[in-house]
Amino acid sequence: MKQHKPTESELEILGILWERGASTVREVHEKLAETKEAGYTTTLKLMQIMYEKGLLTRDASSKTHIYAAAVSQSATQQQLLNKMIDTVFGGSATQLVMQALGHHKSSDEELDQIRKYLSEIEKQQR
Repeated sequence: MKQHKPTESELEILGILWERGASTVREVHEKLAETKEAGYTTTLKLMQIMYEKGLLTRDASSKTHIYAAAVSQSATQQQLLNKMIDTVFGGSATQLVMQALGHHKSSDEELDQIRKYLSEIEKQQR
């Protein structure tokens, strides 16, 4: 089955569900409304479409439907990152990393994590 690439609005909803876990449309809508202007019916329709696309699961056993993310956060991040590397950085993960590190103030903790990760990659490639 082909996995659909989520739109920006769908990613916002997935982010809420990844953070909160299974939720009602009302719960998702209230969280969305904290940061953007969105009508309840728009949120409902979008979540129904996401269910049809296979991005969400829906438990209809009670009066209020409960939705959950049907796609993992890490798989979705990897899919979107691969697409960005291919289209924006000419297939070069190095260019992506250099751009990100060159234009983002990293904390000492983040830099330590990056060094540790690079060290692990080097060990695996030997």
